[in-house]
Amino acid sequence: MRIRIAVSSGKGGTGKTFIATNLARVLEKAGEKAAYLDCDVEAPNGHLFVKPVIGREEEATLLAPAGIDEERCTACGKCAEVCRYHAIARVGTSMLFFRNLCHVCGACTLVCPHKAIIERPRKIGTLREGARGGIEFRDGLLETGEGGMTPRLIRRVKEWAGGGVVILDSPPGTSCPVVETVKDADLCVLVTDPTPFGLNDLKLAVAMCRELDKEPVVVVNRAGYADAKLKEYCSGEGLAIVAEIPDDRAVAECYSVGDLAVDRFPEYDELFRALALELCERALKTGTARKTKRPAARPSGVRSTAARTAGADRTEERSPAESGTAAGAPAGAGRNGRAVEVTVISGKGGTGKTSLVACFAALGKEIAVADCDVDAADLHLVLKPRIAERGVFSGGVKASIDLEKCLGCGACARVCRFGAVSRVPSGGSVVFGIDERGCEGCGACSLVCPADAVAFHPAANGEWYVSETEYGPMTHARLYAAEENSGKLVSLVRERRNTLAAERGLEWSLSDGSPGTGCPVIASLTGTDYAIVVTEPTVSGVHDVRRVLDLIRFFKLRSGVAVNKHDLNPAKTAEIRALAAEYGADFLGTVPYDTAVTEAQIRGKSIVEHDPASPSALAIAEVWRRVKDELEVKNDDD
Repeated sequence: MRIRIAVSSGKGGTGKTFIATNLARVLEKAGEKAAYLDCDVEAPNGHLFVKPVIGREEEATLLAPAGIDEERCTACGKCAEVCRYHAIARVGTSMLFFRNLCHVCGACTLVCPHKAIIERPRKIGTLREGARGGIEFRDGLLETGEGGMTPRLIRRVKEWAGGGVVILDSPPGTSCPVVETVKDADLCVLVTDPTPFGLNDLKLAVAMCRELDKEPVVVVNRAGYADAKLKEYCSGEGLAIVAEIPDDRAVAECYSVGDLAVDRFPEYDELFRALALELCERALKTGTARKTKRPAARPSGVRSTAARTAGADRTEERSPAESGTAAGAPAGAGRNGRAVEVTVISGKGGTGKTSLVACFAALGKEIAVADCDVDAADLHLVLKPRIAERGVFSGGVKASIDLEKCLGCGACARVCRFGAVSRVPSGGSVVFGIDERGCEGCGACSLVCPADAVAFHPAANGEWYVSETEYGPMTHARLYAAEENSGKLVSLVRERRNTLAAERGLEWSLSDGSPGTGCPVIASLTGTDYAIVVTEPTVSGVHDVRRVLDLIRFFKLRSGVAVNKHDLNPAKTAEIRALAAEYGADFLGTVPYDTAVTEAQIRGKSIVEHDPASPSALAIAEVWRRVKDELEVKNDDD
């Protein structure tokens, strides 16, 4: 027997890995067969706490286009015509292949009449297996620059075939990597905290779970209720709060060195044992119910979220010209006639990235801001934007199959490299349907269908907003639950912000980037002038900052590092300072652990406004001053 329990959250930093690793440990101590699978492949750090002995390591590869055989190619252009990702182009009598744009869908190989597409194994990451005592361990590490391959690497991590209780440590957010992790779990546990950020992100995660026909349960971490809003929401939604973890600095210090709370503190061992028993009982019930009456695949082309249909009816995405953002707008005052762009990122969520961005906006006064964390945006909770313009975002198309036309031959399923096509019972016969959550709209299925049963329709992936704040214009967005194409939505948000900055002649622009190292982060960083990496002095913080600095080096960007809550572990802070020097990044300073920051969040303010004389506010102001000094020096050099 195997039980799968996914531990997820709308945003990183809520304590998801803390909960997942301690659960695995108490299960082992109770004599249960347990496995921990780290599906956060963009920034895996569960191994820092489980501490497994790795017994096997292998490359995760996909058979992928690697180029075009010029001797066979006749430049007919059919491959370019079917490629929906613009990874192939015809220039004169030659065909050009752009590897970084390729989604490895296989459409080009299907239509090439001369078999001129060269396919070779493409490394998308590394898989590791090991064990610590009675805990089986498996994780994946995404290759730098392979953000679009995240769900496929997660699929490989989940191929682990052992029994017992399997804990799936999910990526943050609500988009396709999370869906891939959660979709076949017996139970999903959502970890949150009692702050406006935590409540906002919990709502998004609940919507994602319900989109997958799963009813989640909630664990409240750092429980210290300043108001009743979180409990009122859970009560109103019928969500069970199965555990509350105290807000305890001793636990934070324990976590910072990579120790498990259940091994150090008897009261936490007791708490997690009770939680593990509760979760296993619930997972058994839901798993049995699903096996007894497993819902049929959703008919292709049908969405279950009413808001999407309503949104699509209400407004359409406008072109830059229609939105008043046409080319030729006045140039900004920054470098090369445009605003200087600073992007704040982190290897993992929860490091204080958004809090720092809100402070920088307040300190910068007239500044154009973009919230690029479209999977779980919450900068609006502090900046309080007034929406002036909005529209529906469509990042591509989705395929659907006409069940009356379908012959049931299965050709579509055989060529789909995303696992989106499956058998669907229909009137006593078996036909095939498409799960839109897995479909990337590549069109390979339509190329092989003998009955012309495949059709396409625009995908409604989210909404974008143009707003005004007290500090200047702001662009932001909301990716719909369980949707993809967040990288394209991030690019749209940044483009609109840059146009507004140019129109108003602003000198500075600011981006609140996505966590991790995948597509949304790459879209956040592309073309930026300076990347600020916010981290914390923990074993996971050191691990994650190295990952994100590798990504920054890959794109040859200038960067700086700031350490939040530096006094939790001075030794790790020193280690991060040394890492910054190793990667040629500026060390911008440190911010102390300060409970006033949480108080400011609860009141919907940045700490520099809530308590400008507090140690954290003064430290953040100094970090912003150093950023401006560094960039003004570089601009003078240019």
